[in-house]
Amino acid sequence: MAQVKVYGRRSVWADRRGEVSDAVHAALVGVWGLPREKRFHRFLLLDDEDLVAPRSAEYLVVEVVCFTGRSPGAVRALVTAFFDDVAPALGLAADDLEVVILESPPTHWGIRGVAGDELTLPYRVDV
Repeated sequence: MAQVKVYGRRSVWADRRGEVSDAVHAALVGVWGLPREKRFHRFLLLDDEDLVAPRSAEYLVVEVVCFTGRSPGAVRALVTAFFDDVAPALGLAADDLEVVILESPPTHWGIRGVAGDELTLPYRVDV
C-alpha cells in the first residue's frame, strides 16, 4: 500500500496536477510494482507565502506514505527514479525536488473496514 502527498506552490502546480501524478505514479509502478489502477495522490498546494524554502518557485515535496516491508534497496531505487525520471519529466532541477518515504506497519492502517495486516493485496510489499 502506498499513498502520495504532493506539496508545492498553487501558482506553479495547480494546472500541472495530472502531469505530476502521472510522473510520480509511473515511478511507483515501475520501481515498486504497484498496480496501475492503485493511484492514491493528494495535492496539498499552498499559497506562495505559505511555502517558505530556499529553492525556486517550482520547489516540490513528494511524500510517499506506505506499509513497511520494502528493502533499503527498493527504497533507494524509488528515490533514484524520482531524480532520474520524475524530475526531468517535470522540468525540475534536483534542488527543486524533495522526496520523503514514510513507512508504517500495516497494523497502523485501516483500509476497507480492516487493519492493513488483514488485507490481501494483489501486489507485493516486500520488494
